[in-house]
Amino acid sequence: MLFRTTLIASATLALVASVVEAHSWADCVDWRFKNPSKPSFAASGGKCYGWARKYPMDKTPFGKLDSADPNRHYQQKKGDSNPVPCSDGHSGTEPGSDETRQNPISKAYGGKYGKQASATAGDTMCVRWPAKNHAVSSEPEHYVYINMPKKVLSKDPDQKTFTANNIAKIPFKNCNSNGDTDTTPCGGCFKIPSSLSSGNYVVQWRWMLNQGEYYTSCWDVKVSAKATTTTAATTTTTSSAATPSTISSNVTSSDVTLGSSTDVFGTLAL
Repeated sequence: MLFRTTLIASATLALVASVVEAHSWADCVDWRFKNPSKPSFAASGGKCYGWARKYPMDKTPFGKLDSADPNRHYQQKKGDSNPVPCSDGHSGTEPGSDETRQNPISKAYGGKYGKQASATAGDTMCVRWPAKNHAVSSEPEHYVYINMPKKVLSKDPDQKTFTANNIAKIPFKNCNSNGDTDTTPCGGCFKIPSSLSSGNYVVQWRWMLNQGEYYTSCWDVKVSAKATTTTAATTTTTSSAATPSTISSNVTSSDVTLGSSTDVFGTLAL
């Protein structure tokens, strides 16, 4: 009887672990396609030029940081009307690894961490995440919200401020099928507001798995204002950063909630 009870307990713990570890996070936050006309978030389809805060460069395979200690995914406290927006390493229903804003911001990037993302105002940026078994047809389509206050801030805002500054809504299941729904690469693209002045801006990736169950990732993007050239006759504005070209989309207007900027999505074969 003791042996049977031990087996049952072990099986139960294994099931709980698999459920706990099946939640997603932002992986690369500045993904650039090799071929923008055929966008792909697979390793062979592009390269990462920027990462979320304190993202470890330890050669962990894509989508496997939920087994790290601490794990990468962060679930905000359920039922909290204004939860901690970026993991501090101990808050939340499932605390993730620490993504607290650093002082200076550069302390969260470089060395053992990934590079900070950069862009010019008005550029299109793309973000990637692992499916973690939630891109299957049996689950409803939930969305990733990209939230970005349009001011240079001295500290991270609260969740209500992030939510009020939504700039894009991306289908979570916008994925490349690779035969493994745990590590299937998914992602989407959004536009940096064109009116921004130069400075470091905070961005939040927020995904609702179930009703009232949110997961977040945060990063800082170094934005350069558009360069403006004035002549006697005309004024022209140019963008200098080498970011992805605008990507055609198969997402209809009914699937998209537009913020102050245009949402742009990669068209992926599922």
